[in-house]
Amino acid sequence: MVVLSVENLSKTVRDEPLFENVTLALEESEKVGIVGRNGTGKSTFLRCLANDTIPDEGTVSIKKDAEIILLEQNTAYPEGTTLSSFLTLQKCRANTLLSSYHKALDEGNEKEYMRLSSIIEKEDIWDTERRYFAILTDLGENPDPSTPMELLSGGQQKKAQIARALSVNPDILLLDEPTNHLDIRTIEYLENWIKASSVSVIIVTHDRHILNECCSSIWELDRKHFYSHPGSFSSYLERKAERLRMDEKHEARIENILRRELEWLKRGPKARTGKDKGRKDRIDAMLGEISHPREDKPRDFQSAERRLGKKILEIDGISKSYDGKTLFSDFSFSFVKGQKIALIGDNGSGKSTLLDILSGHTQPDQGTVDKGVNTVFGYYDQLGRNLSSSKTVIEYTEDIGERVILGDGEEVSASRFLELFGFPVQMQRTPISMLSGGERRRLYLITRLVRNPNFLLFDEPTNDLDIDTMERLEEYITSFPGCAVISSHDRTFLDIATDMTFVLENGSISLFPGTYSEWKAQKRENEEKEKKKTEERSEEKRPRREKKGLSFKEEKEKKLLEDEIAELEALIGRLEESFSTADTTDLGTLQERTLKYEKARASLDEKTERWIELEDKV
Repeated sequence: MVVLSVENLSKTVRDEPLFENVTLALEESEKVGIVGRNGTGKSTFLRCLANDTIPDEGTVSIKKDAEIILLEQNTAYPEGTTLSSFLTLQKCRANTLLSSYHKALDEGNEKEYMRLSSIIEKEDIWDTERRYFAILTDLGENPDPSTPMELLSGGQQKKAQIARALSVNPDILLLDEPTNHLDIRTIEYLENWIKASSVSVIIVTHDRHILNECCSSIWELDRKHFYSHPGSFSSYLERKAERLRMDEKHEARIENILRRELEWLKRGPKARTGKDKGRKDRIDAMLGEISHPREDKPRDFQSAERRLGKKILEIDGISKSYDGKTLFSDFSFSFVKGQKIALIGDNGSGKSTLLDILSGHTQPDQGTVDKGVNTVFGYYDQLGRNLSSSKTVIEYTEDIGERVILGDGEEVSASRFLELFGFPVQMQRTPISMLSGGERRRLYLITRLVRNPNFLLFDEPTNDLDIDTMERLEEYITSFPGCAVISSHDRTFLDIATDMTFVLENGSISLFPGTYSEWKAQKRENEEKEKKKTEERSEEKRPRREKKGLSFKEEKEKKLLEDEIAELEALIGRLEESFSTADTTDLGTLQERTLKYEKARASLDEKTERWIELEDKV
C-alpha cells in the first residue's frame, strides 16, 4: 500500500532548478535511501515532503491519518529549552493532542478534556515521554530532563533529536544525514532500528553501510531528475554504472552522426530540397540534444608529495583529563611512513582531543609530542570545517594564494583551482554562508590538501560529504605516501582508507593491527568467549541439586488421576443418593449398588493417595 506519493514535483532556489517533474511513490514499511552530490537539493526535497517547504509545482499526497516526521540535519531549539521541553517542540499529532488536552483542562472544559483523554489513552500517547528517555538511555546517555540543550555536545543533541523522532511512533520517517556527530555505537543502534521497524523510512545519508544494509530502494538525484533503483545500494551502483555506459554510447553515437552531417553542410549543395531542409532540422535537433552535456566531475584530490624525515612524530607517555575525567594516560607511539590509522571511540572519549594534541593545538597534561622537522600537518578539524566566514568562495581561496600548484606540478589560478574541484565560476562569488553543509566541507577539505601536507589529521571528514566526494577522498588517502590518523563514524570509509586502529575506551588508548571491521569481529569473538567462560564458571560453582518437578510421564499420570477422581466422586455421590431413594434405574440392585460403592471408595482412596504423592513432588 502506498503511504506517500509525489507527482510532478519541482523546486527552484536562487533562480536555479533543484529538481523538476519528480514522480515517485513510497510503499508501507519501505526503506528508501536518497543519494546525490552536495547542493543538488536532497534536503529541500525532504522538506517538501514534510510540508515545511512549498514546492513550485506538483503535489505531495500522504495516506490519511499517517504521521510524517522529519529529522533535519541541524538541531534547532529556542533559548532556554531543556532536554524535557525539547520533546514538546516536535511537530506531531501527539504533542498537538497533549497541548489541546492541557488547554481544555486549564479552561475547565470537562467534556473536551475527557474526549481528548480517551484518544490519548487509546493511542498510547501518555507513554511518549517515557519512551523518549528510554531511547536516550539505550543510546548511552544518562539524561537529566532539566539539562539545558545548549550544554549538550553536538552528539548528545543529535541523540535527543533521534529519540524524539522515534518516541512519537511515526508512520513515515524522513532522516536527513542522521549519522552526523554520532559515534559508531549509536549509528549501529539506528541501523538496527530501521531494519527491524515497520515504519516507512526515507533517508538522505552518505553512510554506505546503512544504505546497503537497510534500504530496499535507492532514489538518485542527478541533474535535476530523480532515478529510482530497486534493490540495495550495491545493486544501485551496478545499475548506475550501466546507465552511465549507455549515456556515453548514446553521446558517442550522436557525435559520430553530427560529424558526418556537418561535413555535408560544409559542402554546401547547390539545390536545397525539402529533404535537405529536413536534414538540417535533424542536425539542429541533435545539437540541442547535446547542448546540455553531463556536468564534468571534479578532479580527484591531489597534493604535491612532500618528503618525510626519519623522525615523523614521536609520542611519549602523554595523558589528558578534563573536568576530573581521564581521557587517556601514559600513551606512547612512534609513527612510521605510510601508516593509515583509524581513531575510534564513543562520543566524549577524547578522539578530537588526541588529534588536537598530535597537531600541537593542545598540550597534554603529561608526556611529550615531538614532531619531525619535515613533518607538515594537513589538519581537517571540527572547528575550521564549519567555515562560518562571511567571505565568498573565491576570496577565501585567494587568502591561501592567488596561484596554486597542484600535485602534478601544474600551476593554476585560484579561480581555475576551484573549477577543477567542483566550484564553477558562477558559484565562486557566492558567500560561504550560502553554501550547503557538504559544499562548505568540500571547500575546507581542498584548501587543507592544497598546502601539500605529508601527515593527515582528519576529524570526522565525511560529515555532509556526498558519496562521490568521499570515494575521491578514499582514493587520495590510500595512495597518500605519508601518514594519516582519521577519526570517523563511517565504517566503510575507515575499512577502505585505514589498516590500523587506535581504540579509545575506558580511559586508555590501545592499538589494533587491523581495520575497524576486523577489530569489531575480534571484539565480538572475545565477548562470546568471555561469556562462555563465565557461564562455565557459574555452572561449576552451582551446587548440584536433585531434579524437582514432574517428568512428562508423571504430568500425564497426574492429569489422568484428576479426571478419574472426579468421575469416582460423581459415582459415589449418585450411589449415596440412591440409598435414600427408590431410583435404581441404571445402578442395579441394592446388593450391586453396595458392592459398587465399596469398590469406588477403595479406588478413590488409592488414586487420591497417588495424586497427593505427585502433588507433593511438584
